[in-house]
Amino acid sequence: MPSKVVIVGAGPVGSLAALYAAVRGDEVEVYELRPDLRDPETTPLNFAKSINLAISERGINSLRQTGIPEIAEAVLSETTPMHGRMIHVRKNGNYIREAQLYDARGKNLLALDRTSLNKTLLDHIESMPNVKLFFNHKLLGVDFKRKLAWFEHQRKSDPSRGTEMQVEFELMIGADGAHSAVRYHLMKYVPMAYQQEYIDKLWCQFHVPPTSNGEFRLPPNYLHIWPQDQSMFIALPNQDATFTATLFLTRAAFEELDTSGKVVEYFQAKFPGVVPDLITEDELRLQYTKNQHLPLISIKCSPYHFGSSGVIVGDAAHAMVPFYGQGMNAGLEDVRVLFEFLDRYPDDRTAALASYTKQRTPDAQTINDLALRNYQEMASDVKKPLYLLRKKIEETLDLYLPNAGWATQYSRVTFSNMRYSEIQQASQRQAKILNGVVGLTTVFAIASVFALSRSHSLERLKMSVLRSICWVARKSQAILKG
Repeated sequence: MPSKVVIVGAGPVGSLAALYAAVRGDEVEVYELRPDLRDPETTPLNFAKSINLAISERGINSLRQTGIPEIAEAVLSETTPMHGRMIHVRKNGNYIREAQLYDARGKNLLALDRTSLNKTLLDHIESMPNVKLFFNHKLLGVDFKRKLAWFEHQRKSDPSRGTEMQVEFELMIGADGAHSAVRYHLMKYVPMAYQQEYIDKLWCQFHVPPTSNGEFRLPPNYLHIWPQDQSMFIALPNQDATFTATLFLTRAAFEELDTSGKVVEYFQAKFPGVVPDLITEDELRLQYTKNQHLPLISIKCSPYHFGSSGVIVGDAAHAMVPFYGQGMNAGLEDVRVLFEFLDRYPDDRTAALASYTKQRTPDAQTINDLALRNYQEMASDVKKPLYLLRKKIEETLDLYLPNAGWATQYSRVTFSNMRYSEIQQASQRQAKILNGVVGLTTVFAIASVFALSRSHSLERLKMSVLRSICWVARKSQAILKG
């Protein structure tokens, strides 16, 4: 039976939730605090406060499961494929670029402008007869027991004075971001565990224009990374031959740059090839000063719901740092998982929401942790031989032993719909096996030296190596059995 569904937040996650509900025949109302981002006056504000996105399998799959086939096609038509990372470093005093493919089987990550995605989704939901959009509406309060909400309509002409309105609902979905008002009111009804952390990194966005000939200044089909351990500069391609670039730096380092004003000198020392090849000195100084230096937040909470009337999704439930490129993808996947449970329990929304919380909480908290740890990989590990060797081993096993189900953690997270918590378990098992391989290599080397030094007997050397291989094989088999 159709329900009255109120969605708070008209970003990509809230818009997708509206599509899922509308396709099922529900009466849907979407309330957004900000103006309509499709208004040209709104777009610059939105652009300045959103890191460019990378959409991968989870997000794409969630778009395809809306029941509207053209949605995914429309979004994908506005993406730029990225085959892998392009690492920019200095080696022996020379500036070099090194490509690292994302996946042994050639799968791509897709660069996507957040505003473009949001506009596509909003255009579709606006065309549906059972959806109403309300912009410039601030959530003032929610009674989840009586299923009532109060919003204030803020006028452009006089933002200080608004009209309060009462709204009835059967289900409220909070998709209103990291500083969620729905979550705040939900906490009054459930004993919610809540953890919030601002990491010691700020980010500042930069714009890299095309060349005078309208071409990309860098190879376009890569995520470009300048890794510097405690700092990092990245650049993602856009369809108009520009790049959206982001500087990640500690708060103290930003303050030092603000004081010294030596932004150009810092970039020249840390990020080769950026100045003046990508951004002129004057433009770099201007963008550094003009664009905000914004914090990065990580949020965990549980439960995500109250009874049958309220639930939170996306950043409202699990805001994460951007280093795994999974924030939006996880939010879109939330919507798919939520509506799968609503479909599974059509006559028991309480059971559906409880099942959603039970399944989604460990998955969301896992990807939060993985995102925090992935900064180390992006800013440091990608230039280390041991990391590259491990990646090569895992990709080789994936290609030549497909029946073993081997894959890198990154590939599973980015190019599959496997649950995040299950990916972490599989990765931990693989790590144990890889440690065994390292052990085999070590034992082999020691056995070789020992045998040769003692007797120079080739037969004894073969026997030592054979015993070493058998030992590691038994250990690996034991690990696989669990």
